[in-house]
Amino acid sequence: MNLQLALQPYAAERQATRLATLAVRALIEEARLSPKPGLVDSRGAGAHLDLSLALMERSAQSLRPTFYHLALHSWLRPADVALRQEIGRLGRLGEQHMLIATGGVNTHRGAIWALGLLVSACAMHGGAGSISAITGAAARLAVLPDPFGPITFSKGQRAIQRYRVPGAKEEAIGGFPHITQRALPQLRASRRRGAEEPLARLDALMAIMSSLTDTCVLNRGGMPALNAMHRGAAAVLAAGGAGSRAGREALADLDRRMLLDNASPGGAADLLAATIFLDWVSA
Repeated sequence: MNLQLALQPYAAERQATRLATLAVRALIEEARLSPKPGLVDSRGAGAHLDLSLALMERSAQSLRPTFYHLALHSWLRPADVALRQEIGRLGRLGEQHMLIATGGVNTHRGAIWALGLLVSACAMHGGAGSISAITGAAARLAVLPDPFGPITFSKGQRAIQRYRVPGAKEEAIGGFPHITQRALPQLRASRRRGAEEPLARLDALMAIMSSLTDTCVLNRGGMPALNAMHRGAAAVLAAGGAGSRAGREALADLDRRMLLDNASPGGAADLLAATIFLDWVSA
């Protein structure tokens, strides 16, 4: 037997473990990042009454087996309906594990979708690849049908229908443009300017929040809250980013507005975690 073929199962398991570890770490680092407007962070629960940083971290850890199995089942496979259905099945099992770990609180459903697709896409390319290769594979998976998916509408789907806006599925089908065209370029630009990593990540979050149609915000505050989020995040970047004095003041203003609107940009947080993950695994 060819030695390379014989070693394939071990390579798959090793890379699946690595990808799962990075995905969980990305979720935890996103949760701890502070100060994030309206979101759970190291300061507190933001606009949430049912969440805490400890709960977010427990939820992230509960998803380690899900990300591992997504990577293992996707190893060097093409994007086809069979793989899409398996990813959907594993994602739904992951949601069940998450809800058990959190006592029924939805902490990371959106992150399971975004990070799950990207973990699978990485595994399809042998554990790494270019940004375009990974997001392209994720897009090819996202566009495929999953006939066994839930038929009930989530809060996000209701917001999409009510406001006639794109949601998480459209973001994935488009190859995650808020990551590739906004968050990652901003993250790397802020680093080049000398920003420390937490501040560069806050700038990346602002780049996402400045234009994302975040259904979490729409559900809580409607279109006025979403428009305020867009303007506030853009103002932080225009003022020099989270590392500047004016940027910090604009960020504090945005935080106060998000709390006043009882709005939390959970969709943007999911994409920030995915951005951190992609930044680590891309070649």
